[in-house]
Amino acid sequence: MLNINDLKFDDRGLIPAIVVDYLTRDVLTLAYMNRESLEISMKERRTCFWSRSRNELWRKGETSGNVQHIVKITADCDRDALTVLVKKEGPACHTGAESCFNDELFISDEISEFSVRGLMKLIEGRKTDPTEGSYTTYLFQKGLDKILKKVGEESTEVIIAGKAEDKAETVYEICDLIYHVLVLMVEMGISYEDIMKELSSRHVVDHKVKQEKMQ
Repeated sequence: MLNINDLKFDDRGLIPAIVVDYLTRDVLTLAYMNRESLEISMKERRTCFWSRSRNELWRKGETSGNVQHIVKITADCDRDALTVLVKKEGPACHTGAESCFNDELFISDEISEFSVRGLMKLIEGRKTDPTEGSYTTYLFQKGLDKILKKVGEESTEVIIAGKAEDKAETVYEICDLIYHVLVLMVEMGISYEDIMKELSSRHVVDHKVKQEKMQ
C-alpha cells in the first residue's frame, strides 16, 4: 500500500485525478488534487478536489448534491497521476451529463466498439423504433411470454452444451442466452446499472459448504 508521501505532485503541488464510475468503468471526469484535498478525500471517502480556476478546495456535490463516494484510489507507475474509482450520486458533469467526456473526436472505421451497454442501447432502439425484418423487433411485438419462452429455451441449450463439455458450443449458447436476457431486461425496464448495483451489493458465500464445515 502506497503512502501519500510516495506521490509526485507537480510544481504547483497538484496531481491529476481521473475519476471512474465503479459500476460502468466509464471515465467521468479529470480533476486535480493537492495534498490537502487528497487527504480530505481519503478521510471523508468522497471526492474533494483543488479548483485551479477558483484557487480553492471544492468537494464534489457540496452544492449540486452529486456526491462521489470513493471505492478505491490507485496511482500510476510513475506515481504522478491517480485514478479514483467512485460510486456516484447523480451526474458527474456540471452540464448535467453523466460524464464530462461526450464529444467524440475520432472513431475508427476499422475497429468496431462493443460493449454490453452498447448492445442494450441497440436493443432499446429496436423497441422504441421498430425495424421491419428485425428479430429483436419481432420479439418485442410478440411480447413478454415469447421473450420468456426464448430465455427458457436458451437456458436449456446452455445446459445441454455444458453437459456435453463442448466449450465452443457452450460459449455460443451463452451468448444467445445473454442476448435474450437483455431483451427481457429492456422489455421490463431493467437497466444495466440495476444489475450492476445488485451484483455489487452481494457477498459471494457458498452457504451450503459453510454449513457443512460448521457441522
